[in-house]
Amino acid sequence: MPALDLDPKVTALVVIDLQRGIVSRDVAPHSARDVVARSARLAEALRRAGGRIVLVRVAYAADEGRDGDLVITKHQWGAFYGTELELQLRRRGVTTLVMCGISTNFGVESTARDGWERGFRVVFVEDAMAGMSGEAHAFAVSTIFPRIGRVRSAADVLAALGG
Repeated sequence: MPALDLDPKVTALVVIDLQRGIVSRDVAPHSARDVVARSARLAEALRRAGGRIVLVRVAYAADEGRDGDLVITKHQWGAFYGTELELQLRRRGVTTLVMCGISTNFGVESTARDGWERGFRVVFVEDAMAGMSGEAHAFAVSTIFPRIGRVRSAADVLAALGG
């Protein structure tokens, strides 16, 4: 597998639906803890390296991002439709989306497909996302994601960011 080359200046970590109420409802508790922990490590590493963090949430959530993070409120499975996500990414020169969050086969996959169709480079952090079942997650990771991006572990992405 070729080494992962990430330029933080043009990379955004897109965190899908990692918020109270969604994580506990849609994912097994042990998987949710792992996803939250890995996503947090990825976000900290990318912030330190000068990249962008985009927190995508469902409209009814009260969570907020940290200073400098974009908070996008979505109304469908995908975070591009009907939001300012693409505009905000383009204004900041982002060309690469590093995908993590909940739920692999819905929010993450829909957003990634739209991002790929819009010309963004997509990296999937397989162990920083989870689905409603292990089988559904594995199907997306092995069948869908390799066709539109690169599938990597959190450790691979952290190494590419120098962390």
